[in-house]
Amino acid sequence: MQDISALRDRLLQEKRQIEQRLKQNDHFGLTRTSNHDSVGELSNYDNHPADTGTELYEREKDIALNEHTERELHDIERALQAMEDGTYGICKVCGKPIPFERLEAIPTTTYCKEHSSDQFISQQRPIEESILSPPFGEFVVHEDVETFDAEDSWQKVARFGTSETPSDVQEDTVHYDRMYIDAEEQIGYVEPFETFAATDLYGTGITIYPNIVHEQYEQMLDDEQLMSPLGDLPAYEKDPYTS
Repeated sequence: MQDISALRDRLLQEKRQIEQRLKQNDHFGLTRTSNHDSVGELSNYDNHPADTGTELYEREKDIALNEHTERELHDIERALQAMEDGTYGICKVCGKPIPFERLEAIPTTTYCKEHSSDQFISQQRPIEESILSPPFGEFVVHEDVETFDAEDSWQKVARFGTSETPSDVQEDTVHYDRMYIDAEEQIGYVEPFETFAATDLYGTGITIYPNIVHEQYEQMLDDEQLMSPLGDLPAYEKDPYTS
């Protein structure tokens, strides 16, 4: 009985602390009309989307913290009521006594270890995943054709700029707008020369359109002292080429 009295005092102290905390922070600010009130904004109209996203994240976090705290308060009140009814320390499912060691560790529990409701782990996934194909984060290949996956999505938006600085990029970069992962990945072509060399519909009339890939391609050949990425051309091809 003395042990139960000590647990009651402990629960009452925790209840007072939680109630005081919820009163001081206005239930984590959820009593306000909207999330921008918590940061002193009159409107979200002129805010950057990133700022609005941050405020939304903080609002979601406050909701989760408030739900967790209110659940703690509910569990404490349930345990105190069980003490008043004389059922504290008895499992609500099997009716067997709950070991005092468990009550001392979790004074709010009304279940034994075997019948604790917290043993269930939800396997539910976000509803958005039911319409995403392929699922975000997975790489799927169908009939030797690569699909547009999560990595491609990141590369697509990273071209418009990221928060990284030159010191955050391991590779040597020439242009600031190519400072993202796999920026040098070939998209829409196989060989580099396909980005600057073109012909007409009949494969004739070769035209060169200078660009940064063209400069890098020629620099690579000059550094290697080669006429072609496959090596030096045969004499009967090299002489007409150099002349």
